[in-house]
Amino acid sequence: MYRARRRWSDRFQDVDVPLFPGYVFCRLNVNNRLPVLMIPGVMHIVGVGKAPISVDEQEIASIQAVVRSGMLLQPWPFLKLGQAVRIEEGPLRNVQGILTEFEGSQKLVLSITLLQRSLAVTIPRHAVRPAAEADRWMLPEVLANA
Repeated sequence: MYRARRRWSDRFQDVDVPLFPGYVFCRLNVNNRLPVLMIPGVMHIVGVGKAPISVDEQEIASIQAVVRSGMLLQPWPFLKLGQAVRIEEGPLRNVQGILTEFEGSQKLVLSITLLQRSLAVTIPRHAVRPAAEADRWMLPEVLANA
């Protein structure tokens, strides 16, 4: 869970919200998973095909450490190198490019295909979202002005 500020019609309120909505993490014997699948609301166990795959213990430990730290946190779209992204804020808002990484800092690479030339600009991690997801989150009036 994490704390999020939600706006009601007349006020703001801090509420606890699931960090990964729709997912429940548990330890189980994969050979005895039927009792878990019989719980109302459980759709399936995450895996490849019919073979369940466990989340890496180190990833779970890292997430638990961040939650226990009390630092501000929030869910964020999964970004990977080489992915098309769109900048959501600042002077480069709505600029789209490819996410790369040089010497530990995130860069957005913008390319002109016809000229086969590119440029790179350093951007803060919080300013980018996957390009397709950014389109879903943008308001219609913003899209009309883009």
